[in-house]
Amino acid sequence: MNVHNSAPIIAVAVLLAAGLPAHARDGVEAAKAEIAAYSGQPEFTAPGEPFDARACMKGKKILTIPASSAIPFIKTIADGKDALAKTLGFEHRQWENQGSPTQYIQGMEYGANNGFNLISLLAGADPRFFQPQVIGAQGKGVKVVASHLTGLEQEPPAGVDSATAIDYRKAGELMADWTIAKTGGKVNALVLTSNEALSTDSIVDGLKSAFAANCPDCAFELANVPIVDWATKVQPLVQGKLQTNANLNYIIPIYDSMSQFVVPAIQIAGKTAQVKVATFNGTPFVLDMIRDGSVEMDIGENLDWISHAMLDAEMRLLCDLPAVRDSKVPLKVFDAEHMDGVSKPAKASEGYGDAYVAGYKSLWKLE
Repeated sequence: MNVHNSAPIIAVAVLLAAGLPAHARDGVEAAKAEIAAYSGQPEFTAPGEPFDARACMKGKKILTIPASSAIPFIKTIADGKDALAKTLGFEHRQWENQGSPTQYIQGMEYGANNGFNLISLLAGADPRFFQPQVIGAQGKGVKVVASHLTGLEQEPPAGVDSATAIDYRKAGELMADWTIAKTGGKVNALVLTSNEALSTDSIVDGLKSAFAANCPDCAFELANVPIVDWATKVQPLVQGKLQTNANLNYIIPIYDSMSQFVVPAIQIAGKTAQVKVATFNGTPFVLDMIRDGSVEMDIGENLDWISHAMLDAEMRLLCDLPAVRDSKVPLKVFDAEHMDGVSKPAKASEGYGDAYVAGYKSLWKLE
């Protein structure tokens, strides 16, 4: 990866770490180096061999069941798959839902009974909670896959035909490293999780490992808010923590769509100068919040790149090609100093270059 200028991070870290013992300064330097390594424009890496996607997918149908259609990050990925399927000439549908397992079950039954060849459980719809429906769909010849649900180091959920993973652990490491670098190893953070999502385990493991390695004396508290409760419970939770912990200097919502409920809590408390937000996903509206100063950093995944990667893996499975475990979707650090190529307002596919677009066209033999 190319490394952009990270001087502001370096300057702050050096000043704050000056009074720390040598081992602590080493941790700050290690955190700073990790952030710098992910602040450049990522390269495209092919997840498999080329294949004629249009010919292979003729007459086939895919149903995507998002974790929640109300979360902009997830909805954007599903919409991207819609657009790509039209280009490739096959049917792709979304099962609209608000994050309820009952709605997931209804979607599974719809897919199994309406001629779909594959059901994709996208970004949090956990097949462990509706195994009878998974088995029922597979009994009718429907492949069931988990997409953007697990980290690279996690075992695929039992019972699915395939699971295409993201490096969630690295995202967790980078969120921790950012706070360590910016505070010079003096972090006091509230970490907001959604424990029902399998990806949460991977992200939190990464975050804990980075703190253990680079700042064992840093303080952080984990607080779980289920996805369906974000709109009602995130803001009061954060407001309460800001009142009881006067030394908080970071809120880390591990999924950035939570930020829309975190920021008002900080503003109401009058602590925008003291308490910063570092998060993960790269949702466009959150990148706009970096520009207005209400969010400090977002570890981005190009949502359009994810749409390509998830659909690529699903098509390969239907085309009897080797299953893709590692989606090869890269991560990138966005902050006020690293917004090159991101328009106003931000768009999902910007800031990462366009090498992946040509890359997938070549992989799918569209050129």
